Amino acid sequence: MRVDGILRLVALVLLLAIVGCSRELPLPPLAEDAVILALGDSLTYGTGAAPQQSYPAQLERLSGRRVINAGVPGEMTAAGLERLPEVLDRYRPQLLILCLGGNDLLRKQAPAGIAHNLERMVLLSRERGVPVLLLGVPRPALFGLESEPLYHALAERLQVALEADVIPEVLADNGLKADPIHPNADGYRAIAVAIHARLKRSGAL
Repeated sequence: MRVDGILRLVALVLLLAIVGCSRELPLPPLAEDAVILALGDSLTYGTGAAPQQSYPAQLERLSGRRVINAGVPGEMTAAGLERLPEVLDRYRPQLLILCLGGNDLLRKQAPAGIAHNLERMVLLSRERGVPVLLLGVPRPALFGLESEPLYHALAERLQVALEADVIPEVLADNGLKADPIHPNADGYRAIAVAIHARLKRSGAL
């Protein structure tokens, strides 16, 4: 990572610590052999960077836990909901990191429908005893400002852990992006660092 990239990453992490807008709910401790399942779209898959630079791959190195990259580029929440049970049963994770909704927003789907699908995914995971960390994404018109409000409302209603800040902050910084809607390797590093810090604060690590 270049020196300017390191400085940018440090500044971003400090900003996120100051803002502190995410839902700081505790998460169960993760055993050293625990599996973390990262379910999402291209932001999880790692579009814009090499596979080993995706946020799940970088989080695996930071956390020392196995992190499954279950990202599907272009996926919307309805498709994610449909495939979630099979993925949960296949990997039997101890934590689900859920990052979906960006493609729904780009296609101008109603927030209520997006929230409904995300809620069903959270409940399906909980039925299997799998806690959830929800990642918020911004509305297309608000890249860089804040997550779409539905994530905050859903986290409040379901009392689910939420990391709402890092993806909007990364997408606000052209130096952390490979294209208008995807991070580059440094951007995915920033996401992984923020999630790792969130897991440590929550007691999961």
